[in-house]
Amino acid sequence: MRILLLLLFSIPVLSQNTTPYKVNFTTEKIKIDGVLDEPIWEKSATLGDFWQYFPTDTLKAVYKTDVKIAYDDKFVYISAKCYSQSNKFVILSYRRDYRAGGNDNVTFVIDTFNDKTNAFLFGMNPLGVMREALLYNGATDNSFFSEFWDNKWTGESKIYDNYWTTEIAIPFTTLRFKENTPQWLFKSYRFDTQINEQSTLVQIPQNQIIMNLGYAIPIEFEKPLKKSGANISLIPYIAAGNAQDFVNTKNPNNGSRLNFGGDAKIAVTSGLNLDLTINPDFSNVEADRQVINLSRFDINYPEQRQFFLENSDLFSGFGSYVINPFLPPQSNLGGAGNQIISPFFSRQIGIARDSTTGLGVPNRIVYGARLSGKLDDNWRLGLLNAQTADDEFKGISGANYGVLAVQRKIFNRSNIAAIFVNKQTLHPEMSPKLTNFNRVGGLEYNFTSKDSRWTGKAYYHQSFSETKQKDAFANGFSIMYSVLKYTFRWAHDWVGKGYDAEVGFVPRKDYLRINPTLGFSFYPRNKLVNRYSVGVALEQYTMPNIGTTDRIAGPFLSMFFNSSARMLFSVNQNYTYLFSDFDALRSNNKLAPLKRGSEYTYYNASLNYFSDQRKKWWLFAQPLIGQYYDGNIVSLAGSLNYRYQPYIALAMNFTYNHIDLPIGKNNVFLIGPRLDWTFSKKVFLTTYMQYNSQFENMNINTRFQWRFAPVSDFFLVYIDNYNTANGQSRNRSIQAKLTYWFNL
Repeated sequence: MRILLLLLFSIPVLSQNTTPYKVNFTTEKIKIDGVLDEPIWEKSATLGDFWQYFPTDTLKAVYKTDVKIAYDDKFVYISAKCYSQSNKFVILSYRRDYRAGGNDNVTFVIDTFNDKTNAFLFGMNPLGVMREALLYNGATDNSFFSEFWDNKWTGESKIYDNYWTTEIAIPFTTLRFKENTPQWLFKSYRFDTQINEQSTLVQIPQNQIIMNLGYAIPIEFEKPLKKSGANISLIPYIAAGNAQDFVNTKNPNNGSRLNFGGDAKIAVTSGLNLDLTINPDFSNVEADRQVINLSRFDINYPEQRQFFLENSDLFSGFGSYVINPFLPPQSNLGGAGNQIISPFFSRQIGIARDSTTGLGVPNRIVYGARLSGKLDDNWRLGLLNAQTADDEFKGISGANYGVLAVQRKIFNRSNIAAIFVNKQTLHPEMSPKLTNFNRVGGLEYNFTSKDSRWTGKAYYHQSFSETKQKDAFANGFSIMYSVLKYTFRWAHDWVGKGYDAEVGFVPRKDYLRINPTLGFSFYPRNKLVNRYSVGVALEQYTMPNIGTTDRIAGPFLSMFFNSSARMLFSVNQNYTYLFSDFDALRSNNKLAPLKRGSEYTYYNASLNYFSDQRKKWWLFAQPLIGQYYDGNIVSLAGSLNYRYQPYIALAMNFTYNHIDLPIGKNNVFLIGPRLDWTFSKKVFLTTYMQYNSQFENMNINTRFQWRFAPVSDFFLVYIDNYNTANGQSRNRSIQAKLTYWFNL
């Protein structure tokens, strides 16, 4: 009882300014050059003082940041004057859409519907490099951040002796908002590498992440915002290229091709947007970084295709997530997603199972339409329909995908959401494994308290198919309480044996998963350590009629250093029962697998470490050492990085696993040097190699990008895959693509 009372009442809520900031209307022309010499900036007041978030959350920022906002009929303007110790800054590169950590920048977050759930993020650094993103689920976790969203806006910065300034203009056509609204919510935060300080416009406790939308101030416009006239954007493309499959020379996709299509974005209302695509081409999307998966189950990768991104949480936010409040931010650089189960995963559209090989391969999308956004202050709506094409050569039938999602806000930051997903196979006779249809319906309750101490969700999903499987359900519940000194999280998921979500992400079925975590945080504020947390975590899977099949449990130590380095160390007890044969040596089935029905208890220790990213050289490392099934493992994954600012960023991504089991030994490794050369804010070259010993494959990927106009690009992409066993090329392609963004 005493501990419960401490959890509930030990930490006071930090005060927030609820007096609206008055945003002045202007008729003068503002030149976006980073020089704040327009009269409107003299007239406008600053939004307020910034507070430290790191190294402490109780003091005012050492150096001031003066943020001001103005607007006219077409744009909202934001300026910032960022005082500093000198004019020497850390700039990662000219690459757009950088993450905030480890470099100098200022960020502006706009919650246009005042719901503290979804927001637009815009950021600038001292060289005027831009970034934008979408925040969702209240931005209560680092995973609720989509940096792949791209849209039209302008910005510029200028460096002076002891400060730098930035100025941006965001078209109202880029934003979604309620017509005639007088008020938005706004927040801003800044990273100052010279004194290693992170500061925020609103005081935020360190147990909450800096993006959290629960900490914002109201901004009030001089007169209510009107709809900015016709808001239609056309984004046509033309692409040409040549592809060769040297393994299967009869592949009809071999040879030269000319392709064209495009997207359209139409504002149906000021809060509701219609996205259309015809014959989309995703050749310019950066390839996923490969990972060596030591588990028995599939992993997922983030969605990067522009058509699926805006309001993506309305469709893909259902289901269960892995959330570890003690894991260092940005620790998922390997690319794997953190979703455990989802009834809808947009990357399933455009990917199909090749009936001749059993592998997942690209499947052309003929068209797509998405209607998504806000209906009013409380309701959000998402409708999606997409059609894929037949591929007789690979035995792939075209399919129609339909999704309906509805979300209703309740209380201050919570909502009830429902989803229905339908996949209709057009020609199931093309493969004996195809079904006529697959459908999933789901209902969820997502909860976030006003002060962000409590977060949680409850969900129930049911799948439907012509085979009428029993136990075709999935349900779960999670709750987390987090204050400065204590964090507790409980989560469980129960997935039935017959649950089948073909358009979702369901790596395993027929289990009950529990995942409690308890941690205590301390703030020594000495020269070395800023904060450390100790605790214990458990993740366990149980199957009916079998019992426990998987368990990982043990204590952990999380540390945040004053240098901004951070780490998570854990000692783990593992238990695994194999309900099917498993290639534990990751030999690609060349060596004997561990047999079904075997069970193992083993112990190991792992570390997740980020060095100081402000340095020219920095390291991300994930070592693992100890027992592995009935043998031993030594594993090291991570990335060694070098920066020659602002032009060159070099990274050596690596994974090495030495697995020693009684049935044999194997060394599995993946190495991938990467060069990101940014010639300017408009011209970029990225090239990398990925050698995967498990599949004896060398992948070479080079992408040249010229942004010749806002959100308008020319791409040239070269891809080659080699069989390292014989030195022969498996497949090769070169693609050129031109896109242009028209505003009508």
